[in-house]
Amino acid sequence: MTHSPAVRIDGKAFAAGVRGKVAARVARLREEHGITPGLAVVLVGEDPASAVYVRNKGIQTLEAGMASFEHRLPETTSEADLLALIARLNADPAVHGILVQLPLPPHLNADPVINAIAPAKDVDGFHILNVGLLGTGQKAMVPCTPLGCLMMLRDHLGDLAGLNAVVVGRSNIVGKPMAQLLLGESCTVTIAHSRTRDLASVCRGADILVAAVGRPEMIPGDWIKPGAVVIDVGINRVEREGRMRLVGDVDFASASLAAGAITPVPGGVGPMTIACLLANTLTACCRANGLPEPEGLTV
Repeated sequence: MTHSPAVRIDGKAFAAGVRGKVAARVARLREEHGITPGLAVVLVGEDPASAVYVRNKGIQTLEAGMASFEHRLPETTSEADLLALIARLNADPAVHGILVQLPLPPHLNADPVINAIAPAKDVDGFHILNVGLLGTGQKAMVPCTPLGCLMMLRDHLGDLAGLNAVVVGRSNIVGKPMAQLLLGESCTVTIAHSRTRDLASVCRGADILVAAVGRPEMIPGDWIKPGAVVIDVGINRVEREGRMRLVGDVDFASASLAAGAITPVPGGVGPMTIACLLANTLTACCRANGLPEPEGLTV
């Protein structure tokens, strides 16, 4: 029996829809309550990829009708100076979301910096309090990339209850929070990783496979259960035919022949991350002002 090629889940179009919903609610907040959500982004040093990312965040923040506050600090900034800036942003009522761009320069430890952010303004969802709230099924700020993955899964599958979900990768940024979100949807969840025995057979049991391990095209099509939904979080730069290309953690060509639906790289999960950052900033603003949370943009 031949299997028709997988449905391509268009993250770019989905993210545009999320940004549209955010912008509409932001406009209503301004008209009805005189409130403008504000996002502060802190960049320490000159990492080129981070600089591009921060610029894109700033552009999309303004396009959504929000206030954007960018703080670019020199590579040599001390922890004390960085913590002092975060304290000022915590106290600023115009700032509803605070994001410190990672990675930080080697002399700065990310943990105390992230945990200095007021949990209600932690739009990355990395503060230890938000991690604990998510893990215990309470209202939290949810990390942007897993939130975007969940939105796309809900949109494609509807009810996720009872499905077998395998998350390949155990990072604090994607793997662990993704597993918590899927548990919250009543999936049966397995977290697999590079040390998992017979990773291929674990993956083959997945109705939902989320690949977030950071290894180019590590998961071939024959690891994928026919009809499974594959969410590829990986963004890897590889050289092909003399030029650099972006590929995911899944071999897209062979996986497309087995999966029921799959996110491409680029144009899949990537665009959802900034869209969900804007959604989280809007959610934080609504919570801070005792207003109803935006529908469809939170867990």
